[in-house]
Amino acid sequence: MAVSIRNKMRELVLSVQYFVFTKIFKMDIHPSAKISFGAKIDKTYPEGIHIGKESYVASGAIVFSHDYARAIKVDTRIGKRCFIGANAIIMAGVTIGDEVIVGSGAVVTKNVPSHTIVAGNPARVIREEIKTQKYGQLVQKEIS
Repeated sequence: MAVSIRNKMRELVLSVQYFVFTKIFKMDIHPSAKISFGAKIDKTYPEGIHIGKESYVASGAIVFSHDYARAIKVDTRIGKRCFIGANAIIMAGVTIGDEVIVGSGAVVTKNVPSHTIVAGNPARVIREEIKTQKYGQLVQKEIS
């Protein structure tokens, strides 16, 4: 019973978080996307945040849409079925394609093509031609 109540409370809090992000801050976040409570989504230029269908932003990840040093506010896009790992940083103006996995701690400074895994600082492609499912979970190829 306690687990059920906890799950219901979590869903309620996620609903409130989604409402705040999309209705108050005017971020473009698909209703099926999930953002961890510990993730930091830039509120300096919230209209510049775009997160696609069935994507997941893990705890500690930071998604920027402004660069204070260069005095710019730009759109930052995360495609559909992406996974942004814990403590990854997505810099302002970056576009991440569909079905991308960003490794934990990666610093993404340039656009990322669809169907890839990126990792490192600065992030670079370490695997191509991948497929993901809901929330960026990697689909393993069957060996025949």
